[in-house]
Amino acid sequence: MSIASSIPLSIVIPVYNEALNLPTLFARLYPVLDALGRRYEIIFTNDGSADRSIELLRAQYAARPDVTRVIDFNSNYGQHMAIMAAFERVRGEVIVTLDADLQNPPEEIPKLLAKMDAGHDYVGGYRLNRQDSWFRTYASKLINFVREQTTSIEMTDQGCMLRAYSRGVIDAIVRSGAINTFIPALAYSLSSNPAEVGVKHEERHAGVSNYSFYSLIRLNFDLITGFSLAPLQYFTMFAGACSAGSFVLVIVLALRRLIVGPEEGGLFTLFGILFFLVSVTMVGIGLIGEYVGRTYQVVRARQRYHVKEMLETK
Repeated sequence: MSIASSIPLSIVIPVYNEALNLPTLFARLYPVLDALGRRYEIIFTNDGSADRSIELLRAQYAARPDVTRVIDFNSNYGQHMAIMAAFERVRGEVIVTLDADLQNPPEEIPKLLAKMDAGHDYVGGYRLNRQDSWFRTYASKLINFVREQTTSIEMTDQGCMLRAYSRGVIDAIVRSGAINTFIPALAYSLSSNPAEVGVKHEERHAGVSNYSFYSLIRLNFDLITGFSLAPLQYFTMFAGACSAGSFVLVIVLALRRLIVGPEEGGLFTLFGILFFLVSVTMVGIGLIGEYVGRTYQVVRARQRYHVKEMLETK
């Protein structure tokens, strides 16, 4: 039996400046997993934290070296790379991802495992009674709606980190070599029997969210452009409609000039139309650039992250 198949469960937790949350996370997570009655490992990826996170992770590894593994990045590469680094090293047959901020309680992990035991190869959590701000809650609903209209990915709550994956799905994710993509969506596209389960959601235990408004926008660009050509197709159709409208307008203005004569006020209308069409062109250039940039990142084959240190018991 291989090392990978000898461990039923792996927990993957990316960590970035979570020193205030880690002690509580340790106190709640390990008892939950110990009570499951199955072998497990926990892989923490320290994503270049600037606080005391790595010191706390070292101490936890020293306290529980039998089940704790720590990947320490030399710099901040983002949550995606932190998770991918762990995925490339997991030994479990079922892999669960969890945030370190305790908004998704570790006590909910058995719910996902029960679904996996029922035969599903991917189980996504969706947050019940969300404890986020009004803006984040409704922005998430809007983003979910846009995703539903532009991709074939079906997820109730794309922002929930608490998810379970089979070993086969994880291996497929790693083989894909994806650099900038939304892991839950990629897993959904690679799974054959996905499912969802409602999980509790708590207020952040301490500190502030590491996701800025820009990060959330960036994440959803990755989601939409990584799994659909719909944005390009929508833009092409819109540009075609604008071109047709502009042609009709030119004909109308030409006829008015022949019938009514020169009109000084029409100059500002033309400027307004011109500025609108220029702005549409700029949006299109940015959209095309997004797809070209993703292609460039793949073909240049640059090292995605650098591991400074690995703490594990062989």
